[in-house]
Amino acid sequence: QVQLVESGGGLVQPGGSLRLSCVVSGFNFSMYAMSWVRQAPGKELEWLGRIDHGGSRTSYVDSVKGRFTFSRDNTKNTLYLQMNNLKPEDTARYYCAKYIKWTSPPGQGTQVTVSS
Repeated sequence: QVQLVESGGGLVQPGGSLRLSCVVSGFNFSMYAMSWVRQAPGKELEWLGRIDHGGSRTSYVDSVKGRFTFSRDNTKNTLYLQMNNLKPEDTARYYCAKYIKWTSPPGQGTQVTVSS
């Protein structure tokens, strides 16, 4: 059974930082490129980028480039999202997913709220 469990969200002031984690089980994590996606209230799911299966290559959408960093620890079946210089428009529920299935993230996500 495939499970992806996101955590690490919370309330943070503009300019602050958060680190999200996604613990994976039920498939061979080290073989898959992974993505982070987010969904703000009333908006469509937004793909944020991807990290390759080994963690050496990443790509980001322009809205988060330079502020967000993907990483992974294949020994721990864990994906990370380091978010710096957060902005109010980053407020959303964040999900992890296999890159090939990013349009339907299976987890519950973790809420990030950026507000003063």
